[in-house]
Amino acid sequence: MGSFSNYWENEILDHVFGKGAYTPPTIYVGLCSADPTDAGTGSACNELSGNGYARVATAASDWDAASGGALDNATSIAFPTATGNWTAATHFALFDAATEGNLLAHGSLSQSKTVQNGDTASFAAGDLDVSLD
Repeated sequence: MGSFSNYWENEILDHVFGKGAYTPPTIYVGLCSADPTDAGTGSACNELSGNGYARVATAASDWDAASGGALDNATSIAFPTATGNWTAATHFALFDAATEGNLLAHGSLSQSKTVQNGDTASFAAGDLDVSLD
């Protein structure tokens, strides 16, 4: 189960308590070979790169409504087809930009996965869980 980053926790608290405006971003799903931690960034998580890897943009309709402090993906989230072998992914990360940007949330995968040349990594609907911690 994923948790919110320190950055996103502060943004939401400021918004809820009227300390700043907040516009929900496009959320991009990424894969990492290390735990980014709540304070981390894309580089801290050793985000995968090369061989056709790219973050996947999602829309509000790609996520179920929150219940019990958690939500998950309502639709399948598929990455581009690998054009070579990718480093083993151990974690997912949610960002507010296609590259760089701010880490929003993260979590570990139930098992690490090395995507091979020609494979398409994906999360089936309901497999990507995010909760408030």
